[in-house]
Amino acid sequence: MRHILSLLAGAVAAPLAWVLVALGQGASSRTVSAWFETDRFDGADLVQPAIYLGAGGIVLGLVATLRISPLGPLLAGLLLLIPYAALFVDPFAVRDAVPAGWRLFGDPVDLRQPLQNGTLLFLGGLLVMATFSAKRWRRWPQPVLLPPPANYPPQPGYGARSQDEPTLDWPTGPPDSDSRPPTLGYPYDPPPPPPAHHPGPP
Repeated sequence: MRHILSLLAGAVAAPLAWVLVALGQGASSRTVSAWFETDRFDGADLVQPAIYLGAGGIVLGLVATLRISPLGPLLAGLLLLIPYAALFVDPFAVRDAVPAGWRLFGDPVDLRQPLQNGTLLFLGGLLVMATFSAKRWRRWPQPVLLPPPANYPPQPGYGARSQDEPTLDWPTGPPDSDSRPPTLGYPYDPPPPPPAHHPGPP
């Protein structure tokens, strides 16, 4: 199923990117040419061509980078490479077969420009090379379902103490000399009692 979805994505992405690139290149070329003719420029005029070119790059980038299946970028790359490769055989027939005179959103769409300036060859080569990644041919690792934990007996709470549970009762008297832990202070031995006072003879 993932290969079919990838093929459909590649079949849609290739012509859509061709149209968007043609829109962006034509508008960008006309804008820059007008700047040099009038010796004035306004950067806002390039916003619309940049949107067309950026959208075309995003469409092809999603097909080339998403790990669904490598068949999608392979098909999209071949659809862009074949028209340019056909120029080596019969360039006049290929150029006449590409439609001209389209308009989209009021802007002319010159589909022959990306074909003639080699943009299709460049983009098609990138998409075909994206299929040579070994990781694209592998499925995503499936999560491992751990078995549910066994029903252990409930642990004794704070209110009830188990018979085998050690107690934490502190000794109330002086510690035994044999079990007394070492300290850095003076020994715990109490001082000897003072001598008893014996009254002398009157």
